[in-house]
Amino acid sequence: MADTGGREPANLRRAMNQLAFLFPGQNSQYAGMGRELAEKFPAARRTFEEADEALGFSISKLCFQGPEEQLKLTEFQQPAICTVSVAALRVLAERGITPQWVAGHSLGEYAANVAAGALSFADAVRTVRSRGRFMQEAVPAGKGAMAAVLGLSSEETARACDDAAAETQKIVSAANFNSPEQTVISGEAPGVERAAELCKERGAKRVVMLQVSAPFHCALMQPAQDRLAELLRGLSFAAPKLPVAVNVDAALVTDPDQLRDALIRQVTGAVRWVDSIRLLIAQGPVAFVEAGPGKVLSGLMRQIDRGQTCVNVEDEASLERAIQSLGMRV
Repeated sequence: MADTGGREPANLRRAMNQLAFLFPGQNSQYAGMGRELAEKFPAARRTFEEADEALGFSISKLCFQGPEEQLKLTEFQQPAICTVSVAALRVLAERGITPQWVAGHSLGEYAANVAAGALSFADAVRTVRSRGRFMQEAVPAGKGAMAAVLGLSSEETARACDDAAAETQKIVSAANFNSPEQTVISGEAPGVERAAELCKERGAKRVVMLQVSAPFHCALMQPAQDRLAELLRGLSFAAPKLPVAVNVDAALVTDPDQLRDALIRQVTGAVRWVDSIRLLIAQGPVAFVEAGPGKVLSGLMRQIDRGQTCVNVEDEASLERAIQSLGMRV
């Protein structure tokens, strides 16, 4: 290694000073997630204990052991993923690895608010359990649907949704702008099915109907949004210590009332993930850390901009790989 005279190389300083943490959303869960973190790191263990106390039942046991079927239920899935994400966040902090910006995909925005210091973890984990229940109860089973459109531009996908809505007189809209190659649509089942047909006709490589419990991020979620708004307005939000890139606006937010409002509006609003990531990239040389279960956001990053460094942290091995990849001395 070259002698730097006791000074850190410029690329190392950049890595240490320019980090954005990303927190995953629904369907990143798996039985066993977070168990090794809790076994190896006191900060993670305390996080699971705090979540169990806040919720009044053992979310830690559900994360560590399953069963998978219960983890798939929205009301349990949301607090489980949030808990693992915050556990990973706190383990990283113990190693001196902290972000300058944060963002979370839908549900993940709650962990992002915790990371920013705007919302307490106990409030966040209780709220996302209610959020999951509200979303599940907003639409009768079988009425809604979601589909992933692959290989068609987001603009063309949105136009297909508008045309299908006009033709069927049913609600359907773009729900998740996940990557340039992937847009998820959501709404009433006949509208989604017609929009899927139009997307195929207009050049989509594939359209996959998703196995979901409700049609998220569309106008059908208004009852859930109204219930959640009442709950969130009763919580205390602090001024964040760092900016949060919020889904619904793809904007960096540092005002606590605006953070609360963004969490409310995202229930019916689209997840503007591509724009949010590009906004963070524009802040300068930045490396990304996906804190929480799975590698979904790391995969989307490769589709958005292959030139970016994005590592995931969900257990001890991935933590050590992340540290090595980022070129950090901790």
